[in-house]
Amino acid sequence: MKKFSVLLFAVAAVSLASCDYQKTNRIEQKDVRQGDEWVYGVSPDSAARQLKNKYTAKPELEKRTQAIQEKLFGLGKSNEGA
Repeated sequence: MKKFSVLLFAVAAVSLASCDYQKTNRIEQKDVRQGDEWVYGVSPDSAARQLKNKYTAKPELEKRTQAIQEKLFGLGKSNEGA
């Protein structure tokens, strides 16, 4: 009986893995920004124009940012992986 259960589980796993996951969980809609250089850049390989914006740093927000990172990722883990 145990072998049958394992075999049944394996068959179910293989059959689910062969499905096209979220094949119908999407919506086709018109892109209102299509061709906009500000959003997509001049070509598909180029950067968008909006990435050229540079903002002045606000040191008063650094403390708040650090508190949010500690809450999300735990104490001392906010600089890992950078």
